[in-house]
Amino acid sequence: MQGIANSVKHDYERGLLNSIRALIQADVFADFLEMGEYLLKEGYKDAAAVIIGAVLEDGVRKLCEKNGISTTNNNGRPITIDPMNAALAKAEVYSKLLQKQITTWAHVRNKAAHGEYGEYGKDQVEMMLLFVQNFAEQYLR
Repeated sequence: MQGIANSVKHDYERGLLNSIRALIQADVFADFLEMGEYLLKEGYKDAAAVIIGAVLEDGVRKLCEKNGISTTNNNGRPITIDPMNAALAKAEVYSKLLQKQITTWAHVRNKAAHGEYGEYGKDQVEMMLLFVQNFAEQYLR
């Protein structure tokens, strides 16, 4: 037990646990994106849109945390994707163009989550999946 504790202490002091945490988070993101991709292939575009959108929102939240941008309001409640997205663009973590793309995909996710299934198509969810995969690869490593 002492050896394990010393090893964890060693890794913590050198910041290695943060990289392990990032690897675990990346693996979880990949699992959910694979789930979304599977649902999409099986014809469940609405469930896929919700899951892929959740991955996007969580990724935006993680990016905010990484860049010291608050993810909660004054009451301590989590804020939605739109204000986080705007804050990241304002802080120049990414461009205004990327902000608009994220807004579009968040909108598709909200339509799916609120049962407005006729507002988007399977092709849009496929593009959303590709976008979120690319976003995760580019910004969440």
